[in-house]
Amino acid sequence: MSNPVIERVTSIVNGFDARVRATSPDSWGKPAPCEGWTARDVVVHVANNIQRLGAGLQGQAPTEVGPDDDIVAAWDAAKATFEQGVTTGDLTTNLPGPFGPMPAEQILGRLVATDVLVHTWDLARAVGGDETLPVDAVEGAYSGLEPMDAMIRQPGVFGPKVEPPAGADLQTEFLCFLGRRV
Repeated sequence: MSNPVIERVTSIVNGFDARVRATSPDSWGKPAPCEGWTARDVVVHVANNIQRLGAGLQGQAPTEVGPDDDIVAAWDAAKATFEQGVTTGDLTTNLPGPFGPMPAEQILGRLVATDVLVHTWDLARAVGGDETLPVDAVEGAYSGLEPMDAMIRQPGVFGPKVEPPAGADLQTEFLCFLGRRV
């Protein structure tokens, strides 16, 4: 039986994976749109988040990407743990989330999907890659986040909104909503 949440999140993770694979080895130190972060830091953040979720769904302790780890190999390991967890784990399992324990399916659909999506753009912007995000994923993430505007402005979540340019497309509006300067 298929699960639309798993399919959507897996598609978004695969989009991020494509950006990781397209990044040249000399680009990992380039600055990312996230203040104080490099391209490598973006991948570490996403890898750690999806690895924690995948490990939690398998009843395992999560591991973190180390400062000297090969970033592509660490990403591959995190992605594999994530894929194993979401395809074999019980998505009703409560796992720790940024707003407290939540069912894994909610963390996947509401938080992980959006986090990976926006960081796909961050990574692409940092390394000069393909910044185009899937329109359906942007629509879903944006419509889900707009009602949570005040909540996502908490420290450590998203920064202040940026006014989008006149006539901006949906992706630009979404990124500006999340504090990105496009």
